[in-house]
Amino acid sequence: MAKPIPKIRSRRSIGLRKNARRIPKGVIHVQASFNNTIVTVTDVRGRVISWSSAGTCGFKGTRRGTPFAAQTAAGNVIRTVSDQGMQRAEVMIKGPGLGRDAALRAIRRSGILLNFIRDITPVPHNGCRPPKKRRV
Repeated sequence: MAKPIPKIRSRRSIGLRKNARRIPKGVIHVQASFNNTIVTVTDVRGRVISWSSAGTCGFKGTRRGTPFAAQTAAGNVIRTVSDQGMQRAEVMIKGPGLGRDAALRAIRRSGILLNFIRDITPVPHNGCRPPKKRRV
């Protein structure tokens, strides 16, 4: 007798299964560079639940580095994860960009309880030699 053909799942069922997970606690990573701000939400083990950036919110060019763009990106992410049931979070902020404070304010306003806020910007302890200064 011939083997039965395995059913191939549609894309829709995979997406629905992913959204069904309930995440009560997570980690919000904010990476703020001068050109863009990326906000990623992971669960406690580090698996990405949702993410957004100023670029995906429709900002282009130099406007991606603005505080308003960071606020919009953070708001988009928070909206999706609060629908999945997130109540508590830890915030990790990295980078020197202008969107650091704006993203944090948007997260604070959302109503998610923050356990702690940590700055994880990498600081060299006089490691590599910096590049030559730009001549304009």
